[in-house]
Amino acid sequence: MDWQTILTENWHVKFVAATLIYAAWIDGKELRVPNWITFPMVIAGLIYSTAVGGWQGLGDGLIGMCVGLATLMPLYAVGGMGAGDVKLMAGIGAWLGAMVTWEAFLWSAVVGGLMALVMVIKRRAWDKHYGNAMLILSEVVNVKDPRELSKIAAARKPHMLLLPYGIPICIGSIAYFCWNGMI
Repeated sequence: MDWQTILTENWHVKFVAATLIYAAWIDGKELRVPNWITFPMVIAGLIYSTAVGGWQGLGDGLIGMCVGLATLMPLYAVGGMGAGDVKLMAGIGAWLGAMVTWEAFLWSAVVGGLMALVMVIKRRAWDKHYGNAMLILSEVVNVKDPRELSKIAAARKPHMLLLPYGIPICIGSIAYFCWNGMI
């Protein structure tokens, strides 16, 4: 296979992967995924979906975007996830559709869980983080109001061990793409 074929075959998946790598790099440095990456990613994905599939493609891109938003929105609503991470998943959905986005999310959740576990073990703070997890779970069960939960989480955030979730999104999504022969 020649280089031109390698670069152009499934170019849209490679573009999404490259965007995820760049977003993960920034998230690792700054603990945020900036809007100047996520918004253009979503808009370009919807344009691409429309260009290749017409109105049906636009619908598929919009549904994929909504799936991406829905995967992380509950965690964002209670302060457990940054908005940039949510919009990054929406960008995957706009480009690649609902099913790929859902699968990429599942793979990213596994990677994120493993990364969090390694971070906790490395810092030897299992009891502290287990206690925090139980406190958060208790708040979700008892408080129930997402706005109030978000306020509580914002007050707790400066004292929490933060995981730049753009990294698990990147690793999990690209691993899924590779596993399924999309790249």
